[in-house]
Amino acid sequence: MSLATDTLKVDRPPPPARGWSRQRILGHVLVGLWIALGIGMVVYLVAAWNPEFFQKYAPGYISGLGITLLLVAISIVLGAILSVPIAYARMSNNPILSGFAYAYVYFFRGTPLLAQTFLVYYGLGSFRPELEMVGLWGFFREAFNCAIFAFSLNTAAYQAEILRGAIESVPRGQWEGAASLGLHKLQTMWKIVLPQALIVALRPYGNEIILMIKGSAIVAIITVYDLMGVTKLTYARTFDFQSFIWAAIVYLIIVEMLRHAVEWIERRITIHLHR
Repeated sequence: MSLATDTLKVDRPPPPARGWSRQRILGHVLVGLWIALGIGMVVYLVAAWNPEFFQKYAPGYISGLGITLLLVAISIVLGAILSVPIAYARMSNNPILSGFAYAYVYFFRGTPLLAQTFLVYYGLGSFRPELEMVGLWGFFREAFNCAIFAFSLNTAAYQAEILRGAIESVPRGQWEGAASLGLHKLQTMWKIVLPQALIVALRPYGNEIILMIKGSAIVAIITVYDLMGVTKLTYARTFDFQSFIWAAIVYLIIVEMLRHAVEWIERRITIHLHR
C-alpha cells in the first residue's frame, strides 16, 4: 500500500490525570463545610419550629421589610437623579466642576456608609438652631429621613461613576458618526450613546441596588425599624437565634429575585446581540 492511499491514524495521548493538589483538596473541604452548614441550619430551623413565633412576630417582619424596600427605593431614585449632574461634571473639561465632582465621589466612596449615616443623624443634630431657622429641623429630626438623605448621597457617588464609565465605554466613533449626520450633541446622547451605555451599566446598577439592600441594615442602629431593626427587637424579646436566621433568609430571597430580574432584563435588551 502506498502512503497516498493509507490513512494514518494518530492516537492522541490521554489527558493528564488531575491530581489532588492542595488547592483542590481545600476547595472540596470548603464546599463540604458549606453543605454541612446549610444542612445544620435546616435541621436547626426544623427542630426550633415554633408556630407561635411566626404568628406573633411575622407581621413585624413584613412591616420591617416594607420599610427596607421603601428606604432603598427612594434612595436609589434620588441617587440616580443626583448622579446625572455629578457624572456630567466628572466628564467636564471645566477643572472646577470636575474637581468638585471628583471630591464628592472620592469622599462618599472612600468613607463607610455607617460613618456617613452617623454624620447626618448625629452631626446635624448639633445644628438644630440653624436648621430650625431655615425650617429643615422637622425633616432631619426623623431617623428615617436622615437615612434617606445619607443613603441618597452615598449611592449618587457610585451611580455617577457607573454612568460615567458606561458613557465613556461607548466608542468615540459613535459621536463622530452622529455629528457627520448633523445630529445635535443632546440627540446623540439621548438616542445613540445612552441606549448603548445603559446596557453596559445594567449589571453595575443591579449590583449597587443589591449592596444598598444589604447595607440598609445599618439603619437599625439609628432606631429605624426596618427588617434588621425588627429582627433586633424580636431577638431582644425572645433571645431566639432563629430570628436572625429568618432575616438573613429574607435578605437572600430579595437579592436572588433582584439578580434574576437583572439577568432577565439584560437578556431582553441584548436580544439583538445574540441573533
